Amino acid sequence: MAAPTKLSALVVDDEPSLVRVVGGYLAKDGFEVRTAGDGETALRLARESEPDVVVLDLGLPGMDGIEVCRELRTFSRCYVLMLTARADEVDVLIGLGVGADDYVTKPFSARTLVARIRTLLRRPRTAGLGGAETDQGEQRSFGELVLDVPAREVRVGATVVQLTRLEYDLLAALSSRPRVVFTRQQLLEAVWGDPSGVSGDEHLVDIHVGHLRRKLGDDPKSSRYVMTIRGIGYRMGSG
Repeated sequence: MAAPTKLSALVVDDEPSLVRVVGGYLAKDGFEVRTAGDGETALRLARESEPDVVVLDLGLPGMDGIEVCRELRTFSRCYVLMLTARADEVDVLIGLGVGADDYVTKPFSARTLVARIRTLLRRPRTAGLGGAETDQGEQRSFGELVLDVPAREVRVGATVVQLTRLEYDLLAALSSRPRVVFTRQQLLEAVWGDPSGVSGDEHLVDIHVGHLRRKLGDDPKSSRYVMTIRGIGYRMGSG
């Protein structure tokens, strides 16, 4: 019997000590690890090695983490976990808006970082709410919005909407039970896996709902698709 293929990780940061610590923890956890200290090297390695996950510092010299993530998304569907030394929301929003799956603010423990990565990798992207597999022939319609489940394709009218994996999974979870209200904690569990794996950060849900609405052309003040239920969470509208 062939040995199972190792998961691979690319750690990108211009602090050599941080790269050594994070890379060391990931290697001990069974990952095949590559490292880079700048964006250009990171993109070259990502093309060559096709990593399962990229740990990417936002504040890289030269080509910063935002630019790297944007370019990475043109050829890779790997998970991206962004590292930032700046806790202001603008950086986080921009980072997640170009396709990052999660973020960690420095300082952090390497053990916690590895746990966050394992949470990202643990849940199959094809799973529905609570891990249930979706109907293989299913299309879900909400007015002009159509979700083609087996194709993982979203259209508004005749236009195909390009969503990140997290944005699609969030929409798939909400649309799996139309008009049922999901709390943020339920969505964390459905889309990110174990809520404790992302520190129960319910703000992540709000950030991604905001990105999803913008891509769908869904004004939160008069939403057609993703409705905010004040004090509880979100649900899909009736179209």
